[in-house]
Amino acid sequence: MPTLFYERGFRFFFYSNENQEACHVHVKGKDGEAKFWIPSCELEFSYRLGAKDLKDILEVLFSKRKEIEEKWHDHFKSKPATN
Repeated sequence: MPTLFYERGFRFFFYSNENQEACHVHVKGKDGEAKFWIPSCELEFSYRLGAKDLKDILEVLFSKRKEIEEKWHDHFKSKPATN
């Protein structure tokens, strides 16, 4: 389960067995967890994270989504989609 980085009290990571899914990131805080699709930053689910937590996470995601996507493709040895 590679940790990508820590920011604002949250751990951003993905599971190594999820390469069959589209690029996404899990985010864990002290009170809960969420999953977001990358690069859209669309929320897939949230468990026990409040609106302020989700807002803070989204700010990080929007600023680092390219980095997250690159790390995903590097880890799974896949090529990023071209638009």
